[in-house]
Parts: sequence; structure tokens; C-alpha cells
Amino acid sequence: MRPLADMPREVAAGIHTVFSDIDDTLTTEGKLTVEAYGALQSLQSAGVRVVLVTGRPAGWCDHIARMWPVDAVIGENGAFYFWYDHEARKLRSRHVTDEATRAVNAAKMAEVQARILREVPGCAIASDQFCRLYDIAIDFCEDVPALPESSVQRIVQLMEDAGMTAKVSSIHVNGWFGSYDKLSMAHLYMRERCGMELEAEKERVTFAGDSPNDAPMFSYLPHAVGVANVKKFKLPPGQSPAWVTPSEAGAGFAELARALLSAR
Repeated sequence: MRPLADMPREVAAGIHTVFSDIDDTLTTEGKLTVEAYGALQSLQSAGVRVVLVTGRPAGWCDHIARMWPVDAVIGENGAFYFWYDHEARKLRSRHVTDEATRAVNAAKMAEVQARILREVPGCAIASDQFCRLYDIAIDFCEDVPALPESSVQRIVQLMEDAGMTAKVSSIHVNGWFGSYDKLSMAHLYMRERCGMELEAEKERVTFAGDSPNDAPMFSYLPHAVGVANVKKFKLPPGQSPAWVTPSEAGAGFAELARALLSAR
């Protein structure tokens, strides 16, 4: 990872779309700061497309798509995207599966969830589980005392043994049935909502993130950016962002926004 200050000015000036994680990328110690929220507003006001990409649930994404200065929200690690249709004054959504499939998967996930709670002492169901549609989120440090890495990996193993996809964020292990992820839904969003292929626009798109579940975006986009706390995870080179901000979390995101806007 190279310092954000070394990003060539012509690269920064050419960025037309910013994808960003939320937890510990936009937020700082669980709070959305004025600085980070203002950075979102500044980017969108300047004509930069802003799409949040998160493991957080549908209930959160409904609110964010309606209320925040963003163009869309990809939620539950790529299960859907929501956007607000200002002309119709209505929230719109695009899902990867139908309701019947979700119901079948929910029953299977309930069994996996029960096993994890039995076998991994100290973990808990995430407090936002009640408004999820596609996955289970196991809390290992948000509202419970931080668990050791061995416990986190045991949660991952139990999910994968059940045939689920498992991803580790900075606070939860998310598990779901299906092969989608943040990157696959980013491709779909760009194609369906923007009329362009992400593959063709890679040099003009960035992603801001902080943790292992951001690796698909980090490895795909040549100008992905990690906020400084990404260094805590020691991601291998192939899964690391190209650039890293001086500051952590929301302050780091604001630094990225200023770099892009000053170059424009």
C-alpha cells in the first residue's frame, strides 16, 4: 500500500465513482462524524457518484438510501442495492433472489446460527439481525467483549461447513447462502443503473474500505483506498488496496474526498 498523497493527480481527477464501506471506514468508533458525512455531501455535490457498500442490513440501507447524500447503497455484502428515485419520490431496490428462496435460506441459517451460539462462547447475534433479509451476522466485538482470532475463525469454519459464504468485517462475521459479494453487486449496479461496465471503468472508480471483507473490491480496483486502520489486518498484497490514507476511519475517508476534489 502506498500513501494516498502519492496518487497521481490525473488519476484522482479522473475518478467519477466512489464506492465505500461504512463501518470503521465512514464511521469512527461506531459514530458517523460531521467530517465524514460532509465528505459524502461534498463528493456528491461535485458530481462524483457515491455508492455505499456494506455488510449492514436491509433496514439500515432503506434509511441510508433515503436520507444520506449517496446515489445508492449495496447491502448485506452484495445481496441487493437500494436507491431513492427522487422523481417518483420512492425507494427502489434490486435483489439477487426472490422471497421464496430467501425463506428457504432463512430456515437453514437458523440452524447454523444455533450451532454457532452453542459452540463459540462469548459471541452473539448482531443487534441489527432483526432487519436482515439475506444473512446472519455474528457479533465478535461490537456489543460483546472482543473475542480472540481463534473464535472468529471458528465462526467462519462453522458457516463454511454448512455451505455458506462467510466474510469477516471489523465487527461481525456475516454468512449467507449464495456466491454473490460486494464486487458482483457493484458490477450489476454499474451496468443497470449507470449504463457502463465496471471492467471498462476500473481506472476511474475507487473504493474505500478497512477490513478483510473488502478484499474483493481492493483486489479488483487498481485505485482502491484503505483508511489507515486497514493496516491492522495485515492483508496479503493481492487483497490489499493500492493506496492508504494518513488517518483512520472517518477522518481517512474525508482525506480521500479532499484529495479527489482538490485534483478536480
